[in-house]
Amino acid sequence: MSETTSPAVLVERKGHVLIATINRPEARNAVNAAVHVGLGEALEQAENDPEVRVVILTGAGDQAFCAGADLKALSRGERLTPEDKAQRAWGFAGVVQHPISKPMIAAVNGFALGGGTELALSCDLVVAADHAQFGLPEVKRGIYAAAGGAFRIAQQLPIKVAMEMLLTGEPFSAQRAFELGFANRVVPLDKLMETAIDLANRIAVNAPLSVQASKRIAMGIAEGAIANDAAYWEANNREGRVVMQSQDAKEGPLAFAQKRQPVWQAK
Repeated sequence: MSETTSPAVLVERKGHVLIATINRPEARNAVNAAVHVGLGEALEQAENDPEVRVVILTGAGDQAFCAGADLKALSRGERLTPEDKAQRAWGFAGVVQHPISKPMIAAVNGFALGGGTELALSCDLVVAADHAQFGLPEVKRGIYAAAGGAFRIAQQLPIKVAMEMLLTGEPFSAQRAFELGFANRVVPLDKLMETAIDLANRIAVNAPLSVQASKRIAMGIAEGAIANDAAYWEANNREGRVVMQSQDAKEGPLAFAQKRQPVWQAK
């Protein structure tokens, strides 16, 4: 079945668990507008259905959880975000600025560099296949981790470790993620979904309103937003207006495409 006839996001239910799968393995599960809408709508469905108690986010195939933004689609002139303003407000992939009360588990089935790590950072729990890799390599390309990564990695990891990962852009393994407390479980790929579903069911057996209230309190969620994140997003957008218009932001992707070292000008 071709990509044109396959849904970009598959949604299924297993009891009280909703599983949303990015279904673009041929594109390493990169995010385009269809993925943005599909994941965002899955979160809306989960939040509004009292029978859904936990969400699992994963990717199709065994290579990539999510390769970040679909730069090939962008180069073809395609939009990576939907036209609808309310849907765009959900943030990258329909997820990163779309907090819900239902707990979210990232089942990381492969590499999760850049936007993939930012999706994992947006989830409450992480179960990773043992071959998975995380990282925010944007600084190697003249850009920055604009989908929440630049501040969430510093919130979720020891600050000195987070700064090394953010400033070097170097990847880290699933095992290292586990050692740092970023991943809750690391298992062989063939045990990934079984483990994620088991963890989800251990949450779903508890009183739903208690679980959801606990998450909202812990994360500071009120009226569908995390108030404490507002200043970070403002800084994120302010810095982005400078970085993304720079010559270095053009040089990085060009050097990557030409398979050469970039020549930075700091302008």
